[in-house]
Amino acid sequence: MVLEGIVVPMGSMRHLRSTRRRVLDRTLAVGVSLCCVSALGIPLATSVSADTGGDKQKVDAQVQQLQDALEGTSTALVSAYQAWQATSAKVPAAQAALASAQQREKAADERNDDVAAQLAVATADEARSVESAKTHAQELVDTQSTLDNFAADAFQGGGSSQLSVALGATSADDFATRLVLADTITSLTNAAITDLQNAKAEDVAQKAYLTSVRAEIVTLKAQVQAALTTASSARDVAQRAQSRLLALQKQQAALAHSLDAQKKGEQARLAVAAAEQARLQAMLVAQAAAARAAEAARAASARAAGQNYVPATGSTGFLSYPANGPITSEFGMRLHPIYHTWGLHSGTDFGIPCGTAVFATADGTVISAGWGGADGNRVVIDHGIISGVDLATTYNHLSSFVVTSGPVKRGQLIAYSGTTGWSTGCHLHFETLENGQFVNPRKWI
Repeated sequence: MVLEGIVVPMGSMRHLRSTRRRVLDRTLAVGVSLCCVSALGIPLATSVSADTGGDKQKVDAQVQQLQDALEGTSTALVSAYQAWQATSAKVPAAQAALASAQQREKAADERNDDVAAQLAVATADEARSVESAKTHAQELVDTQSTLDNFAADAFQGGGSSQLSVALGATSADDFATRLVLADTITSLTNAAITDLQNAKAEDVAQKAYLTSVRAEIVTLKAQVQAALTTASSARDVAQRAQSRLLALQKQQAALAHSLDAQKKGEQARLAVAAAEQARLQAMLVAQAAAARAAEAARAASARAAGQNYVPATGSTGFLSYPANGPITSEFGMRLHPIYHTWGLHSGTDFGIPCGTAVFATADGTVISAGWGGADGNRVVIDHGIISGVDLATTYNHLSSFVVTSGPVKRGQLIAYSGTTGWSTGCHLHFETLENGQFVNPRKWI
């Protein structure tokens, strides 16, 4: 069967679509094209407003390519696919945002743990420093007290200087003994003074260290608070990112279900298109048989009359162009972006505005002019037996007819282009058939 020129095997009916408006708005098609262009593996240019040819032409070509691929797709299915594709396109970014947020959350937690550990160490150092300062302070008091006692004793006459010891000796032995004792006391006094000096220096150092530790604790407490705030904020961001992702995935699943339902609903359209395809092919096969019979009769009549009968021949260039406009889509296999199935695009598309003149490509007879289902308003011309085959041409998606029956001449105005049937925009879909089978129009035009 034919789906806007895409020939689909009769057994593939499950792949086609239902409930189709006759005219699919071109604006919707372009919007869908931009949204769904990645489905064809086409990289969409980053700027579609570039005034200097390259980028804009590239995007226009991409949009045209996707628009061609969406020929024969119902509005409902296109809309469902557009919504699903748009949501699906957001999922990778949402996943990346969640991963990034979770990474920031992890880093914030690690920073918080690190600063908390540093604060615990600094607090323990402060406690040890305070305890050590108390011990040093007591040692300083004790040493100072000892020196004070020595000084008081010396001042009150009970001093133990070497002179006082010598004057108080009663004998030589006593003198020697007293002298040794005086030296010992002097040494103890000097040691006490040294201890006092060391204790004072240690006290100064300990106080300086304690001051430093306490300053560090103040800084670390501020860092802990900042780290807690950062970690909390990172958790909030991660939770929001996760919520967005879950919502997108839920929406994606719902849209996928809707899309699947739309696909299944298209089967009725396939049955209609298949029936129309079968009718057209049966008509052209019958026409080909009649044409071959007529050709054989003419040849036999010529021979009976003793005449040399020369059959018509033709090849590339035999047919004229059906319209004045560029070819935008060639004959050949095409991947449908929604179904991901290959089908034959059975003709050549000419990118022309609606209402453009359409001409007969060679002498022939109009054997059909009317509604062609997926092909919209269609004219079928039989050109007779050419090079051993019955050659027919079809002109599809027309807006109106000029000729609906009878013979026509090459270049004769037969209709005006449009976008009727399963079409996504104004153009002419032109087909060539040999004995009822589609062939590449390039073989003949």
